[in-house]
Amino acid sequence: MALIEARSLTRIYHLDSGRVVALDHVDLDIEAGDMVAVMGPSGSGKSTLMNLIGCLDRPTEGSLSLDGTATAGLDANALAALRNRKIGFVFQQFNLLPRADAVTNAELPMLYAGVDARSRRKRALEALARVGLADRTHHRPMQLSGGQQQRVAIARALVNDPRLLLADEPTGALDSRTARDILALFQRLNRDGMTVVLVTHDPEVARHAARVVRFRDGLIVGDMRQVPVAADAGTEADAAADTAPEEAALP
Repeated sequence: MALIEARSLTRIYHLDSGRVVALDHVDLDIEAGDMVAVMGPSGSGKSTLMNLIGCLDRPTEGSLSLDGTATAGLDANALAALRNRKIGFVFQQFNLLPRADAVTNAELPMLYAGVDARSRRKRALEALARVGLADRTHHRPMQLSGGQQQRVAIARALVNDPRLLLADEPTGALDSRTARDILALFQRLNRDGMTVVLVTHDPEVARHAARVVRFRDGLIVGDMRQVPVAADAGTEADAAADTAPEEAALP
């Protein structure tokens, strides 16, 4: 069974300017343990897909299952609980609490999950170590570089041990070297078994995924597997040599 199963997934918005079909009867499976880049220009439907997969929005038509749970019919509280248990989110903007240190920021999802204080601290410290920030646990965001802030955000996404890491333009606010470091971290997490979905408009980011799904006008217009480029990370989090990509169409 796929981790994500979408069938005829459709999202229509009724705006003052008229009816907008943001996603048009999309069928898509994403297997557990895969690393997928969802690509497309602005308005292509990729962000709408992310919102639906992330249980942040509901489809107008069609069905979506996440780790065997059909989302149709779930009320807001049940959707929030599913989101908290199954999905870790990483965004372009780090969305950290400016007056809280790294470990406190990483603990936040566990507060909503009702985890006790001792367990919260232990799991947050483990997640920060996992992303290479064991020596920055008590630094506030203003004391961290952009790449380190994004690592805190990734640690925050990992603390509830989600099945899926959903990243929306995760390197968009970073310089190219730091972006490669973050992509190397995503690749390492994926090698450890994490399912990673990167939503991006950047072909360079997409080259680091094992599968690329392309959207245009609410439709899938391309879906292929490739040998991903190994990100060149110059940090303690990972070290991988660049390799030339080779593409192969999905069977």
